[in-house]
Amino acid sequence: MADESGRFDKKQRKRARRRKAGKNNGTEAVLSGAQGVSPSVQSNSAGSDKATGHRSARGENSSANGSQNSARNGQKSGKKLSNRRRRSRRKKQQDNPAVLQNAASAPAQQNQTAKHSNATAQTAHKHHHRPVAAKTEHTSHNTAEHRAAPAAQPRPYEPPLYAALDLGTNNCRLLIATPSRPGQFRVVDSFSRIVRLGEGFGTSGRLSDQAMSRAIEALKICRDKLESKNIRRRRLIATEACRSASNGAEFLQRVREEAGLELEIVDRQTEASLAVSGCGTLVNRETDALVLFDIGGGSSEIALIDVTCRRSSRLAEHITAWTSLPVGVVTLAEKFGGRDVTPENYAEMVAYVAGLLNDFSERHKLGDLAQSTHFHLLGTSGTVTTLAGIHLGLERYDRRRVDGMWMGAQDVTDMTTKLLSWDFKTRVANPCIGADRADLVLAGCAILDAIRQIWPSERLLVADRGLREGILTELMSRDGAWRHRRPHQAKETYMKNGSGRDTQTKGRQSI
Repeated sequence: MADESGRFDKKQRKRARRRKAGKNNGTEAVLSGAQGVSPSVQSNSAGSDKATGHRSARGENSSANGSQNSARNGQKSGKKLSNRRRRSRRKKQQDNPAVLQNAASAPAQQNQTAKHSNATAQTAHKHHHRPVAAKTEHTSHNTAEHRAAPAAQPRPYEPPLYAALDLGTNNCRLLIATPSRPGQFRVVDSFSRIVRLGEGFGTSGRLSDQAMSRAIEALKICRDKLESKNIRRRRLIATEACRSASNGAEFLQRVREEAGLELEIVDRQTEASLAVSGCGTLVNRETDALVLFDIGGGSSEIALIDVTCRRSSRLAEHITAWTSLPVGVVTLAEKFGGRDVTPENYAEMVAYVAGLLNDFSERHKLGDLAQSTHFHLLGTSGTVTTLAGIHLGLERYDRRRVDGMWMGAQDVTDMTTKLLSWDFKTRVANPCIGADRADLVLAGCAILDAIRQIWPSERLLVADRGLREGILTELMSRDGAWRHRRPHQAKETYMKNGSGRDTQTKGRQSI
């Protein structure tokens, strides 16, 4: 019995030593898993490298996960690894030397993370806790390091931009717009400044140095606006002052060198056609014929339009006859005086312009259409917009109320009479005239009265638009902007100005 009891105690002690050895092996597996050098980790890493074409990043993640699984299994089971399993793993390592090479070429940052995980595991073992922190930190590091890059977001649709610049005898104007519904557009940016490029041109036939410098400074602002946007098409034109001045070519060279812009000098026919194109959306379907005029600073363009035979979206195609008078508000005011205008002086200006119109041989080409109730005048210039603003009694000029409004023949006569009764200071004080137009407005009224004598009409349609709008219409039409417009753009039903307000007369149908 004593021998059997001794042998029994000996077996119990041997089993206890085995259990203790198994626990130690489990702890070593935990520590080696935190360090990432366990044979099982290397085996799992090798298998992962084969599956992914030896990608080191994936191998590191697989190595860490395999080590952690071995650590958990070793601690949970508490069993000692058999010699057969240990030999099998050693043989796999010898058959796959790439495992050891991948483990040796791990990045320095991974080694630092492994050291930190080892310290965490030792602390956890010291306090008899499972080393979960080491696993969490190691996994989160790999996840952050190898997180997939986010998919590239599609760029938002950017509508095409078109630009038109008109350098006239009196004004420098820029318009940047994007097409909306067919025949119309939305203004993105605009610029307008009175530069009086033709100052002194009527007497000397040349552009003065001061006038050229003012124009170039305005053109530099236009250049900055053009360069700040992605413009698809643009057209920059110059009219009568550059067209007729003896030093016009010299001025254009200065513009190229100092402002970096290439201006195109257009002829009178092109200028008249662009003015008509800019007002196409204002003409309604009840109109049979009209006379469109653009009173500029150095010239005045007049077009006779017949729309009875056919209807086209481009009003310029209906021009029956046209003419360009070599006189504008600047040249006429310099010739007869614009600061102090008497009724007698005013009558002389009207007679002078009427004489120029009598030389227009096709002035009666509209025939009986000019006598019908479906005939009217259409004015697109600063003169008619100023008269409209005074007629409305505006305390501040408002383009939304002026563009597209109608004035009767008696209304025009009353406004002209009122202006003749005002002295220069009173004209300057009016918010619709100001100091820039005070010496020019009566010269424009004289040109308007001469036109009304040749083509009398009971109605005058006022348009605050002109060459720039015509240029944009032509550019967008040739580019197919309205044919290939985006679906959401069809919701934009009215042309807008720079402040985003509607300027198209509601309910009016274009031809």
